[in-house]
Amino acid sequence: MDRYGAWSADLPLRLFLAWEFFEAGLEKWNGQNWFGHIQSAFPFPFSAFPAELNWQLSMWIELIAPLLLLLGLGTRLASLVLMMLTLVAIAAVHWPAQWSSLSELLMGYSISDKGFGNYKLPLIYLVALLPLFLKGAGRFSLDELLRNRR
Repeated sequence: MDRYGAWSADLPLRLFLAWEFFEAGLEKWNGQNWFGHIQSAFPFPFSAFPAELNWQLSMWIELIAPLLLLLGLGTRLASLVLMMLTLVAIAAVHWPAQWSSLSELLMGYSISDKGFGNYKLPLIYLVALLPLFLKGAGRFSLDELLRNRR
């Protein structure tokens, strides 16, 4: 079991995250730019960029970085970029606009549209990306293949 785990333990995580982020990128590719409505909520320096540039940046990150995760190529960099994108999304979209107590803030830890934010799913993505950032893609990856060719 340990032998197979060393080869494939990170693969389901990479597949899950690649699908989730790629799907979000496809939604942006096929959708309308709604970043103009939330541009002021973006953290600096993204708040200084035009909404169209932020839209394009996030769309291309969500289309390219998941493919890198899927292949296990540049996994640490792809994970870092997706973590940064997710932090910006939490700040701009998912964090509660107003909260006056810890209990109100914790109400945002949900997957709903009942106010007080909605940061549970992006927080799950951050936690899932962290091991890939810290240790890489694992043995079943192009990163490992390239490392062994040296």
